[in-house]
Amino acid sequence: MMRVVAPILLALTLALTLALSGAAVGMAETRVPVSQGEISLSFAPLVKHAAPAVVNIYASRVVEARTSPFADDPFFREFFRDFGQTRPQVQNSLGSGVILSADGIVVSNHHVVEQADDIRVVLNDRREYRARILLADAEADLAILKLEDADEMPHLALRDSDGVEVGELVLAIGNPFGVGQTVTSGIVSGLARSGTATGNARGYFIQTDAPINPGNSGGALIDVNGDLIGVNTSILSKSGGSNGIGFAIPASLVQQFVRQARAGATVFRRPWAGLNGQPVDAGLAEGLGLDRPGGIVISDLHPASPFRQAGVLPGDVVLAVGGQPVNTPAEMIYRMGVAGEGAELPLRIFRAGEVLNLTVRLTAPAEDPPRDARVSGRDTPIPELALVRINPAVLAEFGLPLTAEGAVVTDPGPFGARAGLRRGDVITAVNGVAVQGSADAISALGESRNRLTLDIQRGLERLSLRFRL
Repeated sequence: MMRVVAPILLALTLALTLALSGAAVGMAETRVPVSQGEISLSFAPLVKHAAPAVVNIYASRVVEARTSPFADDPFFREFFRDFGQTRPQVQNSLGSGVILSADGIVVSNHHVVEQADDIRVVLNDRREYRARILLADAEADLAILKLEDADEMPHLALRDSDGVEVGELVLAIGNPFGVGQTVTSGIVSGLARSGTATGNARGYFIQTDAPINPGNSGGALIDVNGDLIGVNTSILSKSGGSNGIGFAIPASLVQQFVRQARAGATVFRRPWAGLNGQPVDAGLAEGLGLDRPGGIVISDLHPASPFRQAGVLPGDVVLAVGGQPVNTPAEMIYRMGVAGEGAELPLRIFRAGEVLNLTVRLTAPAEDPPRDARVSGRDTPIPELALVRINPAVLAEFGLPLTAEGAVVTDPGPFGARAGLRRGDVITAVNGVAVQGSADAISALGESRNRLTLDIQRGLERLSLRFRL
């Protein structure tokens, strides 16, 4: 009989539980749905809110194109590539953007409006405005535009990207392939994406599986509240179509761009770290005494580095910046860029088995010593060669190694370009004599007579150029 009673008791218990649960749900859900969106349980109300603030951007520029009679011949066009007349030709690009304020501040990608002579912005309701670039940055792939004669524009609020979590529902809105405004849905697939897979080793991105295609660049990635969490910028694809791996620039960095643009900046100013480091993998973690991989181990610091002034030493492991963990140099650069110059950020450092808390004050790279810009005269072997002395600002501007010494080429001039010099080259010695700056290099060039030897550092390469005079 126990075999019969037990199932009956179990069924009665289950029925009672379901009844109580249903009663609780009924008590909680007593409100009648007040909108079609609540009845249909769709994204329609969210799209109606956000779509008016997402715009199509048409940018055009005039370039000199060479027309050749051999252009259609696969064999001869390589031999006659520079043959033929040049004619002005209009190049057009298509992308998306997001309005961020009622007075017509718009964010898009740098590659959408790069070198554009004319920019037209078309709203979802077909209104059209001309726009001008306030601030653009190729490294971050962001551009801030201002619509002309715009007032009371629909716009989206920026959300703090640090609160975004993997698994959140998101919508991507843009103009893929120029077919018109399109909405796709997905989730946040990953955070802190950086490296060669994103196409930008120094970037920091939100990853989403919401389908993003060419033309979506500069469009909105929004959350379920209709707030902007990122600006769509690129996809990971072999075919050119969406494979469900898209990347968006976090809204927190966009906010810093808007601040600087409103302050009148035309070039995005990044705080300078003045250090070299690498991610801590399992092998390094074991050698350093960390219980798990994470952070960035510092290998070198410039004497003027704000991190050195804060007390960071070579061999330290930076675990967190501004209260957020950092595992790659790109994450550190992002955290600094979001905070901006003048900000004071807490640092969590691991050193010799101890965790230390320090504070770094973010600053711009110093112009000390002065650049001492000079141009070689016409009586030198390489006339019109523009050089500057190295300082922290020059290191940051040209992306030079912290230990670089010599004179930096800012403009090779017509003769220097023919000789093989490039902008950003560091002349370390002339005729075997080391140079400490632009004055030394110009003087040594003027003293050259029968021969000229230039020792060059180009990135991580070392070259030697030799000439007979």
